[in-house]
Amino acid sequence: MEVGESSAVNSSSDIIWAKLVPSDSRSSDIEIRSNEALICSAITSSSLERQEWCKLTRNSDQRSATMQNTSSNAILVDEAVVHSQDDIIINCGSEIIPGPEKEGYLSYRFKVMPPPKSCARQLKVCIDADHAKCSICLNIWHDVVTVAPCLHNFCNGCFSEWLRRSVEKHSTVLCPHCRAVVQFVGRNHFLHSIEEDILQADSSLKRSDEEIALLDSCASVRSNLVIQSGKKSNRKRAHSTLDVENDGVEFPCPQCGTEISGFRCSQNTVHLQCQSCGGMMPSRTEFGVPQHCLGCDRAFCSAYWHSQGVTRSNSHSVCSHENFKPISRRNILQIPFVAHEKNRHEQDITERCIRQMGKTLQDVISDWIGKFNNREIDRTRLPLNHAEMINAGTHVCNDCYDKLVSFLLYWFRISIPKDFVPLEALRREDCWYGHACRTQHHNEEHARKRNHVCRPTRGRDT
Repeated sequence: MEVGESSAVNSSSDIIWAKLVPSDSRSSDIEIRSNEALICSAITSSSLERQEWCKLTRNSDQRSATMQNTSSNAILVDEAVVHSQDDIIINCGSEIIPGPEKEGYLSYRFKVMPPPKSCARQLKVCIDADHAKCSICLNIWHDVVTVAPCLHNFCNGCFSEWLRRSVEKHSTVLCPHCRAVVQFVGRNHFLHSIEEDILQADSSLKRSDEEIALLDSCASVRSNLVIQSGKKSNRKRAHSTLDVENDGVEFPCPQCGTEISGFRCSQNTVHLQCQSCGGMMPSRTEFGVPQHCLGCDRAFCSAYWHSQGVTRSNSHSVCSHENFKPISRRNILQIPFVAHEKNRHEQDITERCIRQMGKTLQDVISDWIGKFNNREIDRTRLPLNHAEMINAGTHVCNDCYDKLVSFLLYWFRISIPKDFVPLEALRREDCWYGHACRTQHHNEEHARKRNHVCRPTRGRDT
């Protein structure tokens, strides 16, 4: 929830030199970029209406500021009363309450940000933009994919269209660059970061939004694809099932060589490898049954084989249906290990809060999945791909479900009434780095004595 903003009185920069950090973890920091800024925000926790209430001017020592009360009410600064139009010097850590008393008004901490770190020794790598171009469209890669074994790189959309046409016309898929037989294609996340750096350095190389949208609409490589390659048979008659069995060929999936549910793989069928069991299945984007987890884009075979009536056999691996299913059909008995950044003390507090409310973990998660599905929750920090597309009916893998549950438990904790929180937990001070704190992972005492279910107020804002 955005609770405040600053507007520049004079020139501003992209560097945030100070912040007003609210004590309420549900509220956003007010970032200050200019040397003089008018602060406009809600001044009470019960009101969403924004009011201009002070002006901050950066002092020459770069470590303090002069605050002028521009409202009609008195303002408390470190418990000192500042009347309308009066000035006061504030330092890093000063408590500011935009009202004449503490009760009912929001509280802010003035935080001076450290200067940007400068690196004395910096490794610079020069890359010729011509070496980062797709040989199909002759532009800088977009969502780059790499084919093997030749290791040439292309735009996802460009190669996906090439793959589609090749599968329709030929028995083998050839590399558009060198004409080597392609056996595998996957997204290249390392080169994707280089692609972004090049476009940031030279904006003239960027494509139009229309071109990007067209490429994205063609892109079909979401996870690693295994591409069968083999020469067409020279026999004048087609293979029968008996011929195939007699040839003793080892097929990658149950539908290779055998028709199941009206479908049988051809020689040029593209296959996906399941990330759970390692087994293979045909890539059937038009079939309508999920073959990829929307949270991580990895391929999972259980939903597909379940729809085909195929179960585990001695010759082929087939996943348990429990590995990959809709969010709404899942049950949970214990808090995931990854919840609250693996802080077991915060996990224990959450578990005690749930018991105090007379609920089960499943009750809480079902309730918050409903809120999530109704878009009552800000999804900005959800650590899943395609966060805006995910709903209660989305198929996700076990890992991504644990991440979703952890995300929902964070929102549960920061919104729970204080009456249900253990007293010793309420007495803890917030960690400056909040949920992003790294010390909590290796310092048991710090993890226990500080509250880490809160927003960061120092270092970086996430």
